[in-house]
Amino acid sequence: MEGPLSEVPGTGGRLRGSRCADCAVAVYPADPACPRCGGPAEPVVLSATGTLWTWTVQRYAPKSPPYVPPAAGFAPFTVGYVELPEGVRVLARLDIRPEDAEIGMPVTLTAGDGVPRATGAAV
Repeated sequence: MEGPLSEVPGTGGRLRGSRCADCAVAVYPADPACPRCGGPAEPVVLSATGTLWTWTVQRYAPKSPPYVPPAAGFAPFTVGYVELPEGVRVLARLDIRPEDAEIGMPVTLTAGDGVPRATGAAV
């Protein structure tokens, strides 16, 4: 099923966003209307690379439901915002060790398991 959080088929896991036909603002997740001016928005495929805008470590388990803890139990994980060239900041689970995460580092962003995922990009 396609939805606003889904990846775009045939693009290697790139995210589906939208861009306003009137004021050109881009958003993620995709929305049929612009959050800035209310004008119509068209679907766009967002860039696969961006920069790490900020990050933190999630050290406690999210509320359940909807969170379902894995069989091995909760393990802390890194999350952050990735800024894309379109001006969109996407919250993503980072497949980066906390000691390797640096604000401004290049990252690759893909759709994955219901949430965007980011990995350190080769420089």
